[in-house]
Amino acid sequence: MRRRGADFRRPVRRRVPDMFWWALCCAVILLFLYILTKGNQIVSRPFLSKRTYKNNRIMEGLNITEEMLSPNSVTRQLNDQISLAKAFVIIAKESNNLQFAWELSAQIHNSQILLSNAATRRAPLTTLESESYIHDMALLLYHAHQLHYDSATMIMRFKAKIQALEEQMNSVSEKSSKYGQIAAEEVPKSLYCLGVRLTTEWFKNLNVQKKLKDRRQVEVKLKDKNLYHFCIFSDNILATSVVVNSTALSSKNPDMIVFHLVTDEINYAAMKAWFTVNDFRGVTVEVQKFEDFTWLNASYVPVLKQLQDSEVQNYYFSGNSDDSRTPIKFRNPKYLSMLNHLRFYIPEVFPALKKVVFLDDDVVVQKDLSDLFSIDLNGNVNGAVETCMETFHRYHKYLNYSHPLIRAHFDPDACGWAFGMNVFDLVQWRKKNVTGIYHYWQEKNVDRTLWKLGTLPPGLLTFYGLTEPLDPSWHVLGFGYTNVDPQMIKRGAVLHFNGNSKPWLKIGIEKYKPLWEKYVEYSHPLLQHCNFH
Repeated sequence: MRRRGADFRRPVRRRVPDMFWWALCCAVILLFLYILTKGNQIVSRPFLSKRTYKNNRIMEGLNITEEMLSPNSVTRQLNDQISLAKAFVIIAKESNNLQFAWELSAQIHNSQILLSNAATRRAPLTTLESESYIHDMALLLYHAHQLHYDSATMIMRFKAKIQALEEQMNSVSEKSSKYGQIAAEEVPKSLYCLGVRLTTEWFKNLNVQKKLKDRRQVEVKLKDKNLYHFCIFSDNILATSVVVNSTALSSKNPDMIVFHLVTDEINYAAMKAWFTVNDFRGVTVEVQKFEDFTWLNASYVPVLKQLQDSEVQNYYFSGNSDDSRTPIKFRNPKYLSMLNHLRFYIPEVFPALKKVVFLDDDVVVQKDLSDLFSIDLNGNVNGAVETCMETFHRYHKYLNYSHPLIRAHFDPDACGWAFGMNVFDLVQWRKKNVTGIYHYWQEKNVDRTLWKLGTLPPGLLTFYGLTEPLDPSWHVLGFGYTNVDPQMIKRGAVLHFNGNSKPWLKIGIEKYKPLWEKYVEYSHPLLQHCNFH
């Protein structure tokens, strides 16, 4: 029999390869599905393990057991009751319901003993043994709700309590401020004694008056523009003496220093006697009283004009008006003292001078101040240390910016500065009529709507745009009311005891008193007689 040609046998041989390829494709698809399923299982396992780990950490941190996580846990129910009952105990005591508070406390104690016993035997509580405890506590909690011991009532009562405490605190704070102000205004007996003794000595002992230096020599020094001129306006003999003494002891050339002191009629003789019988390393001291200034009258000085007003007198000296809404520190009569306002009339007080350093009587000088007289004020009138390192020393803290005049003329964020150590260029002062500017703002503030009181607010207005900032080390403040950086104390040229806690008072800050007391000669016979120590 004859075989077929190769062309006729080809289709039969291809069936086997086609079946093979189909089988291979199916195998690949199945393998892919298997791998995909395994991958999902692998991804899900870490997630489950992390969650389990997190739950374990929570359980460790809260010190809870699996039994407490059960929806039927009596342990958890008891703990929740105890927490709520503790809050109700506080409210019951606040409401003066002591009997109910005691009942709650007793039931809390019983429930805690039950929980403690269960923990000791390491077995969960059963419903049977805890049923009576849960029932008794539930009754008490229900009774608490009937008494309106809920969260809203608690919040209202706490608010009322806070408000009562705030009112009490404000009352105590106001009394503290009032008594502190009174203590600051009182003249110590020893200081009063010194004034009386010195006045008696001045009029009784003619030798004291003979000790005055030759008036010709003094007069020449008082007008010598090459010397260093300082001015102080004060009625405090001892405080003024400390300023003069500390300046003299800190100076390289004390014989070139001239102090111009201005006081009142009452302390004039005592002040002259003290600075006559005591020597301050060759420092020249002149004493005047402001009652001798003929130009100082009500027609020229707004403050004197205001003093003649009955309403102003009642406000500052009687304290009956304004329903006590104004803090007592703003009602202090010292703010209307001419000794306090003479700083705005320095060119009139010292017509022959061109430059002067103004010092308050509550400062101590511990560096040579001669370099102050060579500082270029760049055409400004006032050289002062700025105090705006903190926000509360900017203009808006001193002035009433709801008033259109203040709002229109002054930047509320302008930097404040301090009185107490100021360099005044009297040539520029006269040229720019600074005293006239001061008079303008004083007249505008007759009704006390621009600022309350004091000399700093009108000073900020008067010298606005006319003040040259000085290095902060020239004038360090805060020794009469706060803590001061020790580095600033070491670097400071003038230390200012501004505030109520003056160093010569019992309320002075003890740690800063030595800075002032080292310039007081306590061995002086007059100081010993008047019990200064």
